[in-house]
Amino acid sequence: MLVERLNAVTTDPKLQAMIVLLASFVVAFATEVVFRGVLLIFVQNTKTHLDDILVANVRRPLFLSVLFLGFSLAASLVEPHTWFVFALNGALICLAILLWTGALIRISSAVLRHMGERHGAIGVLQPRTLPLFDMLVKIFLAGAAIYMMMVVWGLDLTGWLASAGIVGIAVGFAAKDSLANLFAGIFIIADAPYKLGDFIMFEDGLRGRVTEIGLRATRILTTDDIEINIPNQLIGNSRVVNESAGRHEKERIRLDVSVAYGVDIDVARKVLLECPKAQPSVCEEPRPHVQFRGFGQSGLDLTLCVWIVNPRFKEDVTDNLNSRIYKALTAANIEIPYSKHDVYIKDLTAVQALLATSHHPHHPHHPHHPHHPHHPHHPNHDAGASPPVDTVDAITVTTASTPTPLSPQAAAAQAAHALSPSPALNLLNTPRRYNSGAPG
Repeated sequence: MLVERLNAVTTDPKLQAMIVLLASFVVAFATEVVFRGVLLIFVQNTKTHLDDILVANVRRPLFLSVLFLGFSLAASLVEPHTWFVFALNGALICLAILLWTGALIRISSAVLRHMGERHGAIGVLQPRTLPLFDMLVKIFLAGAAIYMMMVVWGLDLTGWLASAGIVGIAVGFAAKDSLANLFAGIFIIADAPYKLGDFIMFEDGLRGRVTEIGLRATRILTTDDIEINIPNQLIGNSRVVNESAGRHEKERIRLDVSVAYGVDIDVARKVLLECPKAQPSVCEEPRPHVQFRGFGQSGLDLTLCVWIVNPRFKEDVTDNLNSRIYKALTAANIEIPYSKHDVYIKDLTAVQALLATSHHPHHPHHPHHPHHPHHPHHPNHDAGASPPVDTVDAITVTTASTPTPLSPQAAAAQAAHALSPSPALNLLNTPRRYNSGAPG
């Protein structure tokens, strides 16, 4: 019908091709005007963002598809039934397939995310299962695109299907790591050891928030705002601690400290419990408490246990409370023990004799004894008395005064006074990290 209408206008194939190209450009730009001037304005006034995503992803493939169709018709009018027309049509159709496949992948991801994030979503489509369905949709659309492109070029799929077993074995050996990551990602989503937004920690101490569970790797945003991609196979074969799992997102942290033997244990408890009061990111319920873990080599081992509102504040709270514990113990005159070594001399008499010898080198029978100068006559010195003997310098031992023991209430009051905020500098109100936003 198109050729008949063009023949009614002109019989020149080149002129007909120019008319078709001009018409395709007009239709393509008219479609662009409709999308920008009407649809985009309409969808911006709706409550949901799903229609915005749909219009934005359909606009460009539709515009280019109209142009591709015009080029294909123009080429068939100029040189019909030639290898050039066949190659051009195949290339244009494959480009259109790729464009629409990418658009459908983005649209399907947006639809799944919208359905899974709805309040009270039930069934199999939930936030933790979104990556699995998104992965399956991407695999299906990619396989369908490859199949359609092979059909466009006229490739016989019977031979491919017959040799699928051999090809599968070859691909399995060549891409075993990629396939292992793929299946590990599916198992991670199915078992749900963690989900998007959870704060996890690995065996090597790496901690971060899960931002994406992909086909090949899981993306982690660390507390230093550094994004790390970890292959799913490594995650599936390692021990992962999910700090966000459980009834709530709160997490208990333990701060170990030792006090010297002889310290009143009740005083130490009171002082330690003053440290987490009214501190940022520290929960009031459950209340902080102190555990007496045992008798250490140098002191009494205590643990201050507090709950924090979110696992990502663990480093900041630990730094803050450790500083406050040190200040509080110092203010309450409670000694923090450290490793000390006492040396016991088995034969003290021999050591004393050696010290005396080192202080009296002028022995009269010593072969190398120099001439001893004549001692001046002492008025109280008798002629028959033995010569005076030099005395060894005495070793003065100074003992530290023992501080007066404080009651638990007095020690807690001193600790609270020492922990009062300084007006000159308040580091806790200064942001320790800056939010970099969602990873791009």
